[in-house]
Amino acid sequence: MLRFGCVCTMPDGSIRPQMPATAAADGGTVQGFVVAMVRTALQNSAMRNTLLAGILLMLAGDLMFALNDAMGKWLVASFSVGQVLLVRSIGAFIVLGPMIANQGMGKLLHIERPWLQVLRVAMVTLDTGLFYAAVVYLPLADVMSFYMAGPIYVAALSHLLLGEKVGWRRWLAILVGFCGVLVILKPSSAAFSLASAFALVGSIAFAFGIILNRRLRGTTDTSLVTWQTVGSLVVGAVLTIGTWRTPSPLDIGALLLLGVVSCSAHLMITRALKLAPASTLAPLHYTLLLWAVVFGFFFFGDVPETRILVGSAIVVVAGIFIFHRQKVVETAVPPENVPKGVN
Repeated sequence: MLRFGCVCTMPDGSIRPQMPATAAADGGTVQGFVVAMVRTALQNSAMRNTLLAGILLMLAGDLMFALNDAMGKWLVASFSVGQVLLVRSIGAFIVLGPMIANQGMGKLLHIERPWLQVLRVAMVTLDTGLFYAAVVYLPLADVMSFYMAGPIYVAALSHLLLGEKVGWRRWLAILVGFCGVLVILKPSSAAFSLASAFALVGSIAFAFGIILNRRLRGTTDTSLVTWQTVGSLVVGAVLTIGTWRTPSPLDIGALLLLGVVSCSAHLMITRALKLAPASTLAPLHYTLLLWAVVFGFFFFGDVPETRILVGSAIVVVAGIFIFHRQKVVETAVPPENVPKGVN
């Protein structure tokens, strides 16, 4: 007999219903059959709802990150990068405080591979600081275009630093992605600028941070985010020496809100990755670029140049193909491989 779903084909060609094994376990009765069917339907519905929740959280988290980036660009026009990092980090503890209390100080202080933790904090702080330094001079979409190449850098670095196997198709996609970065960068003496260098180096630091995340899987999200926030706070405090400008109550509120928005966005995306496969969510993260264009136009009057749009399209297509190939070859895509938002 050839089973197919809940029917089976008899030798004479006739088809009759076949109770699933779960129904037989319930006593082989019609009632057991109905119970098994309802149970299966509920399980499928729960899986669909969980997947949908993950997708919606990812989209919401990306929107929050884009809002964070727009707020950051607005604030660095009035305050130094160091002051923004300092007060933003203090604001993040409004969200992190209850999480630290719930986890306990023991897990926060006893972490795996301390030197790798320090290196990761340095990379994440460099990434964040250079992003804010770049948006002082460049439109949001231009800077975000560099950061969208993060997964492409990660694919290359994973082979070189982690020994992960990368097939020729993904190497080709990596090469194409780098070409997209060159289109965005337009490396000529007339077009290349210090701000572009900030964005490029920041995006590479972002990729190194992702690689280090993968080496520190055993560390809780609360500990990772707390220490990177502490790193930003310390660096911000040092950079603020001699450049402090007393903010108004409204500005203080905006700077603190920046930290709350950024931390909340990170937690949304972390939760999304626990509800849905990373390979499903990864392409959604490129909506950050769309939001950067929208916010840049409406809040700052920025219109991306043609080369930025063309280069971004190349980078996005190459990045999505890399995630697709990871899924095809049945190589699990670690949650950290999904760009978590620049800041």
